[in-house]
Amino acid sequence: MKILFFVLNKVEKLNPLLNEFAKQDVKGATILSSHGMAHSLIESDDDHAFVSLRNYLDPKRKESKTIVMVIEDNEVEKIVNIIESIVGDLNKPDTGIVFTTPIDYVRGLMH
Repeated sequence: MKILFFVLNKVEKLNPLLNEFAKQDVKGATILSSHGMAHSLIESDDDHAFVSLRNYLDPKRKESKTIVMVIEDNEVEKIVNIIESIVGDLNKPDTGIVFTTPIDYVRGLMH
């Protein structure tokens, strides 16, 4: 088993993504509100060096959504394909990031 994290930068894509997960029988996602370190730094105005980052970041985007899922190892590609079908190529800037890590213990997971 794995835990999959997906940080979604395009929050307007959240509902279409969740709908597509449901259509393809992907269940059990937890959604958290989040924001990146760079956005926090430029909003603090404590260090003027970070103010120049505003030119490279989307100033309208205040938060991201982090989706967390416990999945079987063989579901990773399917889920990443669903994500990219909705948000676009994750190798493009400002779309999001997805990663997994192995789980060595889980209890309370419904099958």
